[in-house]
Amino acid sequence: MSEIPLVPAHWRFPAHPASVRRARHAVTESLPDVLRPQLGYDLGLLTSELLTNPIRHGACGEGGDLVELVLWAADGHYWLAVSDSGTGKPERAHPGVDSESGRGPILVEGLATAWTVRPRPTRGTSVIAGLSFHQGG
Repeated sequence: MSEIPLVPAHWRFPAHPASVRRARHAVTESLPDVLRPQLGYDLGLLTSELLTNPIRHGACGEGGDLVELVLWAADGHYWLAVSDSGTGKPERAHPGVDSESGRGPILVEGLATAWTVRPRPTRGTSVIAGLSFHQGG
């Protein structure tokens, strides 16, 4: 019999800065205990970075008060998708030494095995990033 895949974890959070901490906690707690030491910090950091951008720049207008977060395991990765109703996409900036923002895409690029930005079928944008994991350590 084939291995049955995990059901993706799915959350919706208000497009508010307080949601970042809640989302980070939800994602970390949804990991299997054996993978938390390996992936917990990096996946939590990815969650923070991916969720902050639509809260600051993307979620607006009709239905824009929510940011959607989906986490699933597939092909040796944990994939994280953050979606909002906005049409903008994160772009790699070249922040100055004293800049207080603009490093999110650089951080995501450094942490993730792969990442991309995709338009949603109806409206909005999803940013998807994956972290590789090795079962059993």
